Amino acid sequence: MGKLVVSLDGVVIKQVELTKDKTTLGRRPYNDIVIDNLAVSGEHAVLQTAGDLVFIEDLNSTNGTYINGRAIRRQQLAHNDTVEIGKYKLRYLGHEAGPDFERTQALRAPAPSGFAHTAPLPGAGSPMPGGAELPVATLKVLNGNAAGHEAQLGKIVTTVGKPGVQVASITRRPSGYVLTHVEGSARPSVNGAPLQADTAPLRDGDVIELAGTQMLFSLQR
Repeated sequence: MGKLVVSLDGVVIKQVELTKDKTTLGRRPYNDIVIDNLAVSGEHAVLQTAGDLVFIEDLNSTNGTYINGRAIRRQQLAHNDTVEIGKYKLRYLGHEAGPDFERTQALRAPAPSGFAHTAPLPGAGSPMPGGAELPVATLKVLNGNAAGHEAQLGKIVTTVGKPGVQVASITRRPSGYVLTHVEGSARPSVNGAPLQADTAPLRDGDVIELAGTQMLFSLQR
């Protein structure tokens, strides 16, 4: 999991592990990360974790949220990014690659219709931690110019969508596959019904709709 190292004037104050799907940051005491300073709004920003991805969103704060000196509204964090809120700096430390860790990798070639997905992982369908074994899952585009395109979901986390419009992730867990809303004012829909929460389990034959594109989720048994 990633973490934030919070510092003021070069002195580290605390380190926070990003273990929750959503981590709130602000001056009010009910936030997950509390920074008691008048330059920080009561509800200043929120960090959202989706698999190996971490996004930070400014919540219309008074003084803004900056990443590496640039004001942002919402942005994915990269390893070693520095989030600046008032005089405070929060350095993001992402996952370090290791033999027991699979990182999400985007394809170098552009995906159809602006959709990005992860590179296939040899041996998908192998036992997951805890001994569970999942069948290989695939996504097949049903409409638009990319209709008929099919991709295997070989990584632990696969991101789909159009950045800046609507993005979701599909995470392979020991208990099954889960769809998570990542970016966009509207939530993705499954079988015609928008997600009621940020995450929802996926089942064989489900039709996901995201940014106007319909995709069939299938399990290859």
